[in-house]
Amino acid sequence: MSNRDSNVFLIGPMGSGKTAVGKQLARLLRAPFRDSDAEIESKTGVDISYIFSREGEAGFRQREREAIEELTRECPIVLATGGGAILLPENRAALHERGFVVYLKTSIDQQVERVRQGRNRPLLHDVDPLVKLTELMDIRAPLYEGLADFTIATDGRKVHVVADAILAAFKAAQPLA
Repeated sequence: MSNRDSNVFLIGPMGSGKTAVGKQLARLLRAPFRDSDAEIESKTGVDISYIFSREGEAGFRQREREAIEELTRECPIVLATGGGAILLPENRAALHERGFVVYLKTSIDQQVERVRQGRNRPLLHDVDPLVKLTELMDIRAPLYEGLADFTIATDGRKVHVVADAILAAFKAAQPLA
């Protein structure tokens, strides 16, 4: 069995539910759950906002690239990536080659609602969240869609319903033994 047959990588914008769905899916698959942003914070000892403030987005993206390169080599794993992880071609290649990629698609209205209560989001600092999230989706949506093996809308859906649907799609995609 290859990594591609035992790993699930969740992509999508901030607020799409990657962490919540990933934890539930990991339980269903009996696989470890990892979050690339949490791994970066754990390794550096500081939060993502601090890295952005010190190193800018480019510095953060470099750290994210290293984390994704490492995490996608683990097997089995359910990995929640940061919303911008798909921006770098190296990340897209690692995700595509080493796992089943699931795009958690969500409306911008739902994102705004979810990120309002969420942890600090450096790209939303001192900007109108609706405007910024719209700009980000204009750039990122084609990348999410192009990379995904499976796409599921998360608006108005309970975490376990989304996780169950991903599990079914993942199992259906497995090669016959």
